[in-house]
Amino acid sequence: MQQQQNPNSQMKNSNQMPAQQSHSAHEIYDVKEVLGGLIGAMEHYKLYEQGIQDTQLKNILNRQYQYMQQTYNTLVDAFQTGQRPPQPTTTYNMELSNDVTYGLTPGQPKQPKENPQQFNDECYSGFMLGHLKQCASGATMAALEATNPVVRRVLQDSVPNFCEMAYEIFLYQNDNGYYQVAQFDQQTQNQLLNGFTHASQQQH
Repeated sequence: MQQQQNPNSQMKNSNQMPAQQSHSAHEIYDVKEVLGGLIGAMEHYKLYEQGIQDTQLKNILNRQYQYMQQTYNTLVDAFQTGQRPPQPTTTYNMELSNDVTYGLTPGQPKQPKENPQQFNDECYSGFMLGHLKQCASGATMAALEATNPVVRRVLQDSVPNFCEMAYEIFLYQNDNGYYQVAQFDQQTQNQLLNGFTHASQQQH
């Protein structure tokens, strides 16, 4: 059997190799994890769709699923070819306002559900938020040290959109009382906000 040559036996520049081979080992592992996370998120979204009762949340889920599917295909194209994908990364635009409700209302302590029949829209929206936070952090970590410039750009451009989708779920949860937002008292808040000042810009 013919022995394969060790690709690390000699130093070479990325411009000396085909684009589809211009990937570091750590980049391949990182992107595999990002793609796996996207697959997991999309598959779980399909599961959640069956149980969601609120039309607004179901519409958000469907729009986010379509965007994740497009992002997945774009990243696969860039990953396999090393070249600009036919479908570039687009911008996800949420349809909720940025209004946040502050304050806490008393409620029952939370505990894990023991039966899937107990899952409700609060549960499903929380699951969705968890997937999106994982996608955002995974794509960020992968983009920071990606060696292929096209793959790095696709990863980097996807991060703000994962953030936008996660924020959309946060706003939905907050609007429905699932995600309550506490505040400090005014004195504590002012003390913390005023705990910093500008750096002096010295001429060198």
